[in-house]
Amino acid sequence: MGTKEKEFLTYLKEIALINQAGSLLEWDSQTGMPQASANYRAEVSSYISGLSFDKKVNQKMPEFIEFFTNHPEELSEFGQAVFKKTKEEYDLDHNIPTEKFQAYSKIVSQAHADWLAARDAQDFQVFQPTLEKIVATLREFIPLWQKDEKTPYDVLLSQYEPGMTTEILDQVFDQVRTGIMDIRKVLAEKGTEPNTEFLTRFVSKEQQKEFVTQVVTELGYDFSRGRLDDTVHPFMLDLNRKDARITTRWDEHDFAMATFGVIHEAGHGMYEQNIDEKYDYTPLSGGTSMGIHESQSLFNEIIIGSNREFWKKQFPLLQKITGDTFKDVDYNTFYNGLKKTQASLVRVEADTLTYPLHIIIRYEIEKMLFNGDLEVSDLPKVWNDKYQEYLGVQPENDFEGVLQDVHWSGGSFGYFPSYALGYMYAAQLFHAMSKEIDVDSVLASDDYSPIRKWLTKNIHQYGSSRKPNQLILDATGEALNPQYLLDYMKNVYYKVYQISE
Repeated sequence: MGTKEKEFLTYLKEIALINQAGSLLEWDSQTGMPQASANYRAEVSSYISGLSFDKKVNQKMPEFIEFFTNHPEELSEFGQAVFKKTKEEYDLDHNIPTEKFQAYSKIVSQAHADWLAARDAQDFQVFQPTLEKIVATLREFIPLWQKDEKTPYDVLLSQYEPGMTTEILDQVFDQVRTGIMDIRKVLAEKGTEPNTEFLTRFVSKEQQKEFVTQVVTELGYDFSRGRLDDTVHPFMLDLNRKDARITTRWDEHDFAMATFGVIHEAGHGMYEQNIDEKYDYTPLSGGTSMGIHESQSLFNEIIIGSNREFWKKQFPLLQKITGDTFKDVDYNTFYNGLKKTQASLVRVEADTLTYPLHIIIRYEIEKMLFNGDLEVSDLPKVWNDKYQEYLGVQPENDFEGVLQDVHWSGGSFGYFPSYALGYMYAAQLFHAMSKEIDVDSVLASDDYSPIRKWLTKNIHQYGSSRKPNQLILDATGEALNPQYLLDYMKNVYYKVYQISE
């Protein structure tokens, strides 16, 4: 490794350290920060973000970009991979003035508190002015980000899932939506609905935490390199592979919400904890895309969380921890109850069959907002109309409607499709994994590590060094194929609803 490459990697480490400091401030703001300090936190968060952004696009970075573009032979093979990713980020952001980005970061930092206030008031109009500033700034940034993307929303999509377009998603989502509607129709006409009475029984927060902590530890989440905290909207924060934190919210009359929520976030954390250490302090140190990231969380939550052998092993533990709460519930009743499907209003509480419909609704709204003429003020009405169209339900207020997700307060437009893509990736990875591993036998055993090791071998270890389409092709032998998800759903739900084809 030459002197110039060492200097380059040292500079990237400085950026990574600044980003970690900013991320820690963000974690604190969503887990323990006094609400009254929101304005002050916005000041320091935007300052830290500005420092990082300036280093990424100004200061020494243009010199590094020019030098290594003209002298690629001065880089090792590892350095070339790091430089390629660094240059992608530079090319994306260098047209945006630092002061503009810093001002945007301040808006976003304050937006979380405004979103919380709107939720408390159950009134979107409390949040609307802040969201209008976010959307207006993104509309201003899009031409500066745009390369060869065909539409403004494609520009946002590609930041979360490189290479993804509305043209691809329109086709994929149409297939998924049609398939889900067909399955729901069969269940409604021929199925036997499972009993779910026990799902609302009281389970204390302490009992839930004891149970799910043990479960995710068995799945492979390492608490010596992570922690579990309370928040309004669950998330995982990856400071580094030695500090991948997860959060959840609790409901003592809905134990399944936190149980599956923690299992989900632990999947994100396991991804970050198992990235190869050689990528530390470089742009390759995190997950390659949000679609791949969601594939890991949803593999945990839905693929493993829908497995009968998994619950055959874990249900006795839940019964032991909760005393007499589920003493009268047999395993089959418990499992089938967990898999009941019904239209619902809240995405994070949706069942695994209807979940993609919640994502498609958000995708269509975001596409209208950036490719069409939809304005921020119209969001509640469009939201409610689409829930009526797709799920046959309507929110009674903005809290259970347009204000339910934290993502827009963070400016994360283009993120939501990652959830559906991740679900599809997860089903496809499961199909490929099943050719090499007897997943049922593993989940019936006391050692889940073969599953985690397979995912680390095929996904985790690479960090951002491979693009999502390459990872999926290498791991499964084919490009994204939504049919695996539809086949998986049909297999699970036809059994639960006692339908024989």
